[in-house]
Amino acid sequence: MSTDEFTTGELSWFKSSYSDGEGGDCLEIAACPGTVHVRDSKVTFGPTLSFGADAWSSFVEFAV
Repeated sequence: MSTDEFTTGELSWFKSSYSDGEGGDCLEIAACPGTVHVRDSKVTFGPTLSFGADAWSSFVEFAV
């Protein structure tokens, strides 16, 4: 994980098109150069995780 240099209000957050929209277990991501930020879609004011591009790519490869 990397240090977050953006505030959550400055980022453009996206939810997966696979999300059902009923408030279930969803994540939102915001991609910046070299970093992907992740947060809980139900708690948008809560904490975020920040991953370097390589770490995020490895995570997605493992998850799929």
